[in-house]
Amino acid sequence: MSDIKLFESKKVRTQWDEKKELWFFSVIDVIEALTGTDRPRKYWNDLKTKLRKEGSQLSENIGQLKMMSSDGKLYLTDVADTTQILRLIQSIPSPKAEPFKVWLAKVGYERIEETEDPELSFDRAMETYLAKGYTKAWINQRLKSIEVRKELTNEWEKRGVQKGMDFAILTDIITKAWSGKSVKQYKKHKDLKKENLRDHMTNLELVLNMLAEATTSEISKEKKPKTLDESKVIAKQGGIIAGNTRKEIEAKTGKKVVSKLNAKQVIEGKPEKKLR
Repeated sequence: MSDIKLFESKKVRTQWDEKKELWFFSVIDVIEALTGTDRPRKYWNDLKTKLRKEGSQLSENIGQLKMMSSDGKLYLTDVADTTQILRLIQSIPSPKAEPFKVWLAKVGYERIEETEDPELSFDRAMETYLAKGYTKAWINQRLKSIEVRKELTNEWEKRGVQKGMDFAILTDIITKAWSGKSVKQYKKHKDLKKENLRDHMTNLELVLNMLAEATTSEISKEKKPKTLDESKVIAKQGGIIAGNTRKEIEAKTGKKVVSKLNAKQVIEGKPEKKLR
């Protein structure tokens, strides 16, 4: 299970290994959070060289997992479990070392709690979005969109669709079919880079994106596609249904649904411009 945790507003990519029952953390993200450097990769490469010279085996034991990058694609990324991260922190001079250790312990404890009571993960997501200034109405939509997305990805997995690139391909097809823009074009439209696209959608955008994904999921359950190409056809069908709804809304309201508003503007309730 992949996830993004926040340490003092810094994003740290994480992945839970069900078999090992361990959290793995992106080393690059941890270094950026601790040091504030804008070149965390170079910092990590220099640190690995230093550790090797000192005879440390830490860098040699670091593993790799595929994690989502800022371009929306999955790449192999250096990762470390909690014990390794704690050892790594000892080699990084930072006033944030102690708060980060506390944060690591909290992440581990929360996972145990969420395993026993899954609703807690939604409660914590609610707290995170509230801290960022989102309205409760928007947050409820966003949490529902996460649930709908999970149902869709579960359906894809049942049909043999591979996580990573195949998921990204199908998501792109759905997005373009309902919004008229690819994920890359959509993010550019909102002037986004590393940010999560859904976190910058308006209520209406979230609703239509959910409609597209929920419809795709239902069609897939009925058609039971056996290949990626068959799933692509279904993804487009689901997206088109939501796309037709978008066009009807725009015709009635005179406003574009696919907004240029980013998260800050959504929070502030800034209105979208009328269609010209």
